[in-house]
Amino acid sequence: MSTPASPSLAGPCGDCCIKMVKHSGESRGKAVEYGGARTYVVTPADFGHKTEGPHGKGVVLYFSDIFNAFYINAQLTMDYWANNGYTVLGIDYFDGESVAEVVSKGGDWKVWVEPHLASAPEVTKPWLAEVRKQYAGAKFFCIGNCFGAPYAMNLLAEDWLAAGAFAHPTYLNESHFERVQQEDFSFSLESRRRAVDILIEGKKDYSMVLYGGIAHGFATRSDPSVPTQRWGKEHAALSVLAWFDHHRNITGPA
Repeated sequence: MSTPASPSLAGPCGDCCIKMVKHSGESRGKAVEYGGARTYVVTPADFGHKTEGPHGKGVVLYFSDIFNAFYINAQLTMDYWANNGYTVLGIDYFDGESVAEVVSKGGDWKVWVEPHLASAPEVTKPWLAEVRKQYAGAKFFCIGNCFGAPYAMNLLAEDWLAAGAFAHPTYLNESHFERVQQEDFSFSLESRRRAVDILIEGKKDYSMVLYGGIAHGFATRSDPSVPTQRWGKEHAALSVLAWFDHHRNITGPA
């Protein structure tokens, strides 16, 4: 007899996941390969900051939406956390591809994303092993946006991260919350209520931040020219930073 699937709380990627306002700015990081996967790496040193340890406050593992970690919006978001003391690693689990290119060429993005649902977890496994080896001794954190949310949640079921977060998730079910250690999230009302119930029942440490007047993708894809959207995007990055700082401090230095 097969085991019943865990009830879904955040569904698959939809048309809201491909809406993007491209941000402007110059990224500071570089491309490095870990475990065979191209990785965007940005550090406090890229902003001229000196740190007490070799990796600053800790290492943040960033799991992007379907635009890829190398899309400028994602890079600038990772740069923000690096400028505030963290080494940030963003995995390219799309093998150099981005939904932006698919849409611009008139392709079917839903067909494009399907094989990546199967390949991205396999790309991520050796990447995580290599990253843990290369940054041994560091305090680890993680964050996933949209497509990347399950990756962050799966890591939070393990015991080697200090804290994690996600925004506007997809592909999440109740079991992700039953296994989680810490997290920060925003999604539909009914799903939020159920997720919070699970976290409370499991006596987990969590934080939830809600933003009114903005849509799915707000953490990286908002329009900076619209004040409400800009504030939501910037505050989302700030709240993640505060969450990580909090857990870094209560668990001591790396």
